[in-house]
Parts: sequence; C-alpha cells; structure tokens
Amino acid sequence: MKNRSQESKKLFASLLFTAYCLLLTFLIGCVTVPVEERKEAEFHYKMGISHLNEGNIQMAFVELQKAYQLNPDNKETLNSLGLVYLQLDELEKAKDLFLRAVSIDSEFSEAYNNLGVTYSKRRQWTEAIDAFKRALLNPLYRTPEMAFYNLGMSYYRVGQYEPAINAFKDSIKRSPLFALPYYGLALAYNREGKYGDAAAIIARAIEIDPVYRGDRKKFIEEIKQRLLTAKGEEEMDFRDYLEIMRY
Repeated sequence: MKNRSQESKKLFASLLFTAYCLLLTFLIGCVTVPVEERKEAEFHYKMGISHLNEGNIQMAFVELQKAYQLNPDNKETLNSLGLVYLQLDELEKAKDLFLRAVSIDSEFSEAYNNLGVTYSKRRQWTEAIDAFKRALLNPLYRTPEMAFYNLGMSYYRVGQYEPAINAFKDSIKRSPLFALPYYGLALAYNREGKYGDAAAIIARAIEIDPVYRGDRKKFIEEIKQRLLTAKGEEEMDFRDYLEIMRY
C-alpha cells in the first residue's frame, strides 16, 4: 500500500508539473505588444498607407518597416508591406508576408487576393486561382469584384474561357461601373469567336472607364502607343483589343 501511495504522489506531481509547463507556455504565447508600442506602430502604419496611396513607395516602405518592427504580427501591416514588395517586384518577400497575414486571419480576403496577384506575376496560375477563390470565400469581403476580375484573368491566361467569362460577369455584377472586367470579358469573347459580343462589351468598357469616358479614338491611340513597348501576353492583349475595335 505504501508503494502505491508513493507512486500516486509521484504521478500527481508529474501531472502538476506538466500542467504548470503548459500554463507557462500559454502565458508566454499570450504576451502582447505594449500599448504605447502598439499606438506608435499604428501611427507608422497609417503614415505608410498614406505614402502608398500617393505612390511614394520608398517612404511607404520606411514607415511600414517601422510599424512592422514594433508590431510584427499585425495582419494589416504584413499585408501592406507585402504590397510594397509587390510594387518593387520582390515577389518572394511579398508572398511570404501575405502568407503570414492569412496565417493570422484565415478569412483575410485582401491578403489572399494580393497573394493571388503575386502568384500571377510568377505565372503560377493554379496557386493564383486557389488564392483568389480563397479570397471569395469570405462573405464579408468588401471588394469581391477585384478577386473575381483577377480570377477571370487567371482562367483566361490558361485558356479556360468559360470559367473566365463567368468570373468576369460575377465581377461586373458586384460593381457594374468597374471597367476592368469588361475588358477581360471582351478578350474572352473574342477568343471564343463571339466577335459581336466582344465589340459590344469593349464599347461599354470605354464608356465607363474614367480614363476614356467614351472616347474610342483616345483608346485606340493609347493602345497603339503602348504596343510599341509591350511584350508577351500584354502585347497579345493589345493586339486583340485593336482587332475587336474593327468589328
């Protein structure tokens, strides 16, 4: 009986120690950024976003780096810093930041959309399509038209025109005055031989696009000018636009 009692005490002590270790691990994991540092990080984040919106990439990078150093697990900072790297064409760094952002919030649609754009730039179409679809799973996503448009272009690039058309239409349903999906839809219709539909859609795109405001001549002249330096898929798109305009 005495041995059993000693064994019971040892087992209880072992369980108690294990519980203590788990609690300690939990408490360490719950350590938060001090309030003052969090406020300072928020200030630098807002400054970074302001610079980013103004197109001042270097200053945006500086401010967002400061925000990141103060609060490295803020999903918004990770996403915005990823956008800066995306602008700088440092795709691996951008991808890593977007992946960290969605690991913190699995419903962070903006970061999934940006991750998809990063994969698109790397021509990793399967991964891009998956990321855009993940962005669209969240019913609270405020700008789904962007992800639908990007999804449509990804399908278009791999020659899947019907899914591309459906995605472009979904984008238009969400935001009827968003011009980009109309251009994509015109390209897809053109590839399917639906030339009349392509012409009608691109006319609508030019009409609602704030750059052209219905000025077909300005659109054609700009496409011709951009063709002088365009390469690869972009060159093909511009040539297709000019072909559609002849219908």
